[in-house]
Amino acid sequence: MENQGKNTVLLVAAFFAIYVIWGSTYLWNKIAVTELPPFMLAGVRFFTAGIIIFLIAIVLGKSLAITKQQLLNTAFVGFLFLSLGNGLAVWALKYVDSGFAALEISAQPLVILLMMWILQGKKIQPMSMIGVVLGMVGIYLLVGQKQLLSQENAVWGMLMIFVCMLSWGYGSLFVAKADLPKNYFVNTGYQMLSGGILLMVMSLLFRETWSNPLGWSFKTQAVMLLLVLFGSILAFTSFNYLLKSVSPEKVATSTYVNPIVALLLGWYFLDEEITLQSGVAAVILLTGVYFINTKKKLLLFRRFKR
Repeated sequence: MENQGKNTVLLVAAFFAIYVIWGSTYLWNKIAVTELPPFMLAGVRFFTAGIIIFLIAIVLGKSLAITKQQLLNTAFVGFLFLSLGNGLAVWALKYVDSGFAALEISAQPLVILLMMWILQGKKIQPMSMIGVVLGMVGIYLLVGQKQLLSQENAVWGMLMIFVCMLSWGYGSLFVAKADLPKNYFVNTGYQMLSGGILLMVMSLLFRETWSNPLGWSFKTQAVMLLLVLFGSILAFTSFNYLLKSVSPEKVATSTYVNPIVALLLGWYFLDEEITLQSGVAAVILLTGVYFINTKKKLLLFRRFKR
């Protein structure tokens, strides 16, 4: 009974992490990017998180040994997930609201499904096809708002988020077949370290202005601490714990919750506007994501097959 109670507490805490903490990272990044250049911000975050993860792994007695091929693969995954997948999203937050970014990124399952169809020839199931149609309608309503399109560089922000979704989608397909370290903690450390280094290189190539962390405002320092400890280390560890403890469908429910958390936090703390069209788009888009993630088949198609 004691172990069961302990496991329940861990499960609740882990779901809180992937629901609320990951949903909060949009707000934290939005606050930090008003003071720091985006690639430097993301680079420092992931490089620091990678170092801390390696230190924890050493304390836990985990071997950091890795083959040359695994090193190349983790570096490539770090580039896809973090350098492009996260770096471009942070850059986009300079021009679009945090809630809008979260809603657009919630269409990630739609992008992955279409990439699997195009690159791997995987057949799209009837329920998923409904999700694709709803997802496209939701995205159209979301990005087609006149007040959004009139904002300076907002279109660039939307395009960068789409590129980051493509990068994350391809990375998801690559990870499924790649030779990576078996220990997910060590694997995460290498991805974050390589992704952070590449982001720093990107920052230098784009000639971003670097600054001493001691000179940052207290708000930015606090947000960076939250991003490193909670957004990078705690939430990702919780995510991997849940993948081993509950069904993937339950873990995927974070896809529906993160945008809602981001919308509410952006509205409450940053006075970001939630328009009626955004609300309708959110409902349609998240319904589409549900249809894509669900394993059930339509009763109509089951009867037709009979």
